[in-house]
Amino acid sequence: LFLASGRGPRDMNHTKDGLVIFTANSHPSSRELGKRISERLGVELGKVQVYQETNRETRVQVQESVRGKDVFVIQTVSKDVNTTIMEMLILVYACRTSCARSITGVLPYFPYSKQCKMRKRGSIVSKLIASMMCKAGLTHLITMDLHQKEIQGFFNIPVDNLRASPFLLQYIQEEIPDYRNAVIVAKSPASAKRAQSFAERLRLGIAVIHGEAQDAESDQVDGRHSPPTVKTSRAIHPSMDIPLLIPKEKPPITVVGDVGGRIAIIVDDIIDDVDSFVAAAETLKERGAYKIYVMATHGILSLDAPRFIEESAIDEVVVTNTIPHELQKLQCPKIKTVDISIILSEAIRRIHNGESMSYLFRNIGMDD
Repeated sequence: LFLASGRGPRDMNHTKDGLVIFTANSHPSSRELGKRISERLGVELGKVQVYQETNRETRVQVQESVRGKDVFVIQTVSKDVNTTIMEMLILVYACRTSCARSITGVLPYFPYSKQCKMRKRGSIVSKLIASMMCKAGLTHLITMDLHQKEIQGFFNIPVDNLRASPFLLQYIQEEIPDYRNAVIVAKSPASAKRAQSFAERLRLGIAVIHGEAQDAESDQVDGRHSPPTVKTSRAIHPSMDIPLLIPKEKPPITVVGDVGGRIAIIVDDIIDDVDSFVAAAETLKERGAYKIYVMATHGILSLDAPRFIEESAIDEVVVTNTIPHELQKLQCPKIKTVDISIILSEAIRRIHNGESMSYLFRNIGMDD
């Protein structure tokens, strides 16, 4: 029989040998995920002090030997994301200089993942963070649902990008009554692939929201959605024969797909600024959806997001515990949490024991 932690006694004893798990985050609420993982593996969290000096410098003191051991550093992202990064970098470097055999970072949410593309006079910050982590001494990284899968290429170490979708799909099947009458919704064309993956696995239909809300009076005045004018010489740069693109204009908001009399389930990877989700919910409600759910892996839920959700047409927001959000749940009872510690603990066990990771990626396609 398996124990409550999900592992048999032999597996737990084998996992204990040469394995050390640290939580890098000094915020008390952020240590919960580390405790869940260590309990599943049948080990105690490693002893380490992580705190801020009076001048805001991060101080790390490893309080046990890690020489020749496999170290796993669990870090969840708090509101102070820059402190979060420094805590992890300093702890990883401390383990490296203490002669750890390997150092695996467990970052369920990879910080700065939205800044993974070049913008005008900007930079690809995700690449910088990846370089810093590798330089500090990471030998492996475990993360979950990267904002763009291409971020894996920023590292010169192995990266396992786990998926939360099996847990969210299970929640839909077990916790949403009459989910067979649901339709999976992408709140923008950019998230259509994710919505399609959910729809195919649940054997449901799909709908896509496109465009933006328009002020009808102003549209009539400036004619912003009229067809483009005939190309003239002014459409070409005067000194170079390079055609200039016509500026993009989003059409009035439309819903491609039938949501009337259905349960609408909006899926995405991150829910932070909830304005777009609230607007999507209002649109779906206007088109006949009688219940609206939002499913996302990472619930950052910044600023007044809980209040906006509570006052919106959204019936329930379901996120995983990749990021601590206990305070947000107190402010908004609509927020529900799905525990993903089991897949993180299994990834740690497999890496430590030298087992294949392919089981954790079964039935996952390139577009998932």
